[in-house]
Amino acid sequence: MEILSHLLDGFAVAGTPTNLLICLIGAFLGTIIGMLPGLGPINGVAILLPIAYAMRLPPESALILLAAVYSGCEFGGRISAILINVPGDAGAVMTTLDGYPMAKNGLAGPALSISAVASFTGAIVATVGIVAFAPLLANWALAFGPAEYFALMVLALSCLGGLVGDSLLKAMVGVLIGLMIACVGIDANSGVYRFTFDLLHLSDGIPFIVVVIGLFAVSELMLMLQSHHGSTTPVEVTGRTMFNMQEFMLAKWTILRSSVVGFFVGVLPGAGASIASAMTYSMERRMAGKDHCFGEGDVRGVAAPEAANNASAYGSLIPMLTLGVPGSGTTAVMIGALTLYNITPGPTLFQDQPGIVWGLIASLAICSVMLVLMNIPLVKLFVKFLQIPNWVLVPGVAAVSMVGVYAVHGTTFDLIVGTLLGGFGYLLRVMNFPMAPFILGFVLGDMMEQNLRRALSISNGELNILFSSPISIGLWVAAIAMLVGPRLAKAIEMRRQRPAVI
Repeated sequence: MEILSHLLDGFAVAGTPTNLLICLIGAFLGTIIGMLPGLGPINGVAILLPIAYAMRLPPESALILLAAVYSGCEFGGRISAILINVPGDAGAVMTTLDGYPMAKNGLAGPALSISAVASFTGAIVATVGIVAFAPLLANWALAFGPAEYFALMVLALSCLGGLVGDSLLKAMVGVLIGLMIACVGIDANSGVYRFTFDLLHLSDGIPFIVVVIGLFAVSELMLMLQSHHGSTTPVEVTGRTMFNMQEFMLAKWTILRSSVVGFFVGVLPGAGASIASAMTYSMERRMAGKDHCFGEGDVRGVAAPEAANNASAYGSLIPMLTLGVPGSGTTAVMIGALTLYNITPGPTLFQDQPGIVWGLIASLAICSVMLVLMNIPLVKLFVKFLQIPNWVLVPGVAAVSMVGVYAVHGTTFDLIVGTLLGGFGYLLRVMNFPMAPFILGFVLGDMMEQNLRRALSISNGELNILFSSPISIGLWVAAIAMLVGPRLAKAIEMRRQRPAVI
């Protein structure tokens, strides 16, 4: 009953006319950003974060805006995946496998509508999961001390390293660079200047917004200048625009299963929507047996990844809200939004700022309804945005990004740093370095350092405090398992497939 009371209070916060308008605007912009190839949710949230802060929106309204953009991007990514075979973000990669064949077969309308319903279902299932599990996890996390928090953050980075496939070394390099950038500025304990190179502007460190927009938005713009997605002609949406009952009955259990799996994958720090969509697509293909046409336009191949990536996106909010650990690159940016308002995410957030937490959770349900009602009838309007040429899109996004960077301190130094970080990020992306580890390392860097120092201060410098409680031991074991487990399973699988020597 207490949870229900808090949820009703959350709907009272999210249901104000101002927040409803903010949610609608965020959902609309998010859909457009999500469908434009290459931008994706992390860039959308990063671009709008400084604007929300500069407009002096209250923290609950700013979070509702960013969450609506995040949700809209997950919805919008499927549109370009289905119509031009180019995913709007990483979570929509699997949607191209059956979405584009359906569009070429004249079923673009049913593919878009069933994917919208799948996305809506995944979002609602995940919202229910947040309401059910987030308060329980927050209560459990109240037992955490600095040693447990340090181990938890090591686990978060291990999850990221364990789930990036063959790019473990590159992911770890990204984490280390992110941690190094987080060390720039004055040491809060000793007052020593670190990595400032005698530049006064770096004494307070590199602002979060500058890092995010530089590494993601600016580098993405440089990549867009190389691409020609803006001139790609999408498949026209003709014929029927809605799926029929036969298609829905074929996909209904796929949608429910993928929503549940996607939610639990999203709760793992660093897992992300791309892993959830790939996992559920493979799962549904195996379950279908021989009775399927996956890869040729099977409606289940569209429904599974879309339900999973939306459920995963919402699920990644749980570690952010309850543990203060980002569940994905986008939630890392949202943690940065909370810190801009001097709000510390973590288990006490449910007690200290219930209006913000439950207002955000309630807005997720409201935003999901807005998105499904918006995406089905307005799909032909959204398709028009896919025809925006890069010579219009790139300068527009660049202008918004630079205004956001300049709004932080009002100095050109931030513009220079953001541009340099953008060039650095571009080089790394050309070399196929994953970008999420950079931002996770940067966000967790200060928290890891502070908790490590507190723990060592309590123990007078004895390292055994890091392994002294059952919780911390369990977290260290889980961290090792996340790093070793996937590679061990892969090695066993390769050994099984190796032909026996006679």
